Amino acid sequence: MTRPSPRQSLPRAQRLAERAFSTLERFLHIEAFSGMVLLAAAALALLLANSPLAAHYHAFWHAPLSLGVGAWHFTQSLHFWVNDGLVTIFFLVVGMEIRREIHEGALASMRLAALPLIAAAGGVAVPALLYLLVNGGGAHWQGWAVPTATDIAFAVGVLALLGRSIPGNVRVFLLALAIIDDIAAVITIALFYSGGLDYSGLFVIGAALLMIWAMQSIGIGTAWAYLVPGAVLWLGLLQTGAHPTLAGVMLGLMTPVLPARTRSQPLDSATQALQELRMQLSSSEAPYRFSQSLKQLRLAQRNLLAPVSRVQMALHPWVAYGVMPVFALANAGVSLNGIDLTLDGAQTVMLGTAAALVLGKPLGVIGASFIAVRSGLCSLPPHVTWAGITLVGLLAGIGFTMSIFIATLAFDSAALLDAAKLGVLLASLTAAVGGLAWGVIYARRRG
Repeated sequence: MTRPSPRQSLPRAQRLAERAFSTLERFLHIEAFSGMVLLAAAALALLLANSPLAAHYHAFWHAPLSLGVGAWHFTQSLHFWVNDGLVTIFFLVVGMEIRREIHEGALASMRLAALPLIAAAGGVAVPALLYLLVNGGGAHWQGWAVPTATDIAFAVGVLALLGRSIPGNVRVFLLALAIIDDIAAVITIALFYSGGLDYSGLFVIGAALLMIWAMQSIGIGTAWAYLVPGAVLWLGLLQTGAHPTLAGVMLGLMTPVLPARTRSQPLDSATQALQELRMQLSSSEAPYRFSQSLKQLRLAQRNLLAPVSRVQMALHPWVAYGVMPVFALANAGVSLNGIDLTLDGAQTVMLGTAAALVLGKPLGVIGASFIAVRSGLCSLPPHVTWAGITLVGLLAGIGFTMSIFIATLAFDSAALLDAAKLGVLLASLTAAVGGLAWGVIYARRRG
């Protein structure tokens, strides 16, 4: 009778926590630096928007870009293609991250997810209420969701600057909180920031989902094959009036979390392919005969990982270093000279957004966590103290990417939109500095 390995003998919750931590370790090296790249892109956008090149900056993003086949043409501004097209890839990665975390990560069990779920709920409700308290009337209330989101790249990037003096479980807690925040943001966009629905688009969405399901059923594993049904899904959502970036989330949530079933084990196939390559290289066969073995090796490599992990790992650097900085360049360019905070209630929008992020987020996260722990619903993770929860709450006030994105959906008025963006930028900078300062104090106390 074989004994279980030490890892197998661990409680399931502990094994899941270890998986979540290892996942975080894989992404830290990307998120830590990408947060700095994102900050540099935002600073560049602000610089251009307040320089003699401001007119060229704005004209560039409003330049028309057309896609067409034959007599069919679809023309939109470059800004539209960034916010509604390119950002779909970001939401695809978010959807796959949510899917994978639910399967085997920080959201895989209610015991693991309970505290970050309750903390995230507080971190959404309190900022929204605080914003509405400041902006109760008129069209200003539409921005209530702007300060409810947390930017994963910035928050994890600031946390990474503190080094390994911060316990690993604090990092896991922040990651889980940010992922749940993303789920809340996606639901909010779908429910509150989509236009009146045109139900004819539902047939297009249904056809796209059926195509994806059929392709998965027959075992099509290459990600490129799903570009066509993904594009059809995007067009269907655009036709209905829902925000088309939700296509990325839907595709991400449908991505399989288990490797494809094959006749032979991927490692066995890889070993066989390498042996055949060795024999072919040592013989006098022509190089073109290597193609079959190389193809078998690539297939084995692809089948080693589940699609949700493989595709996310491939896209994550492109999103971190490409999509998100381009989004920042397109949206963070607020002209400080052109902002008149006396017009259209812009001052209250800016103050409400900034206060909700800087004060509402920490109060919501810490307060909800305190109530959950004191009531016995949850317990603090190992090595996580209230000082660590405070650090997470402060960093949760870094809204940036998702907050600015929601602001572009919430406000039609240019004055209100610029005021909301300015509030997000000021709040995110304040939250980052405050979180970094508290993190240094927290690390010294632990040392």
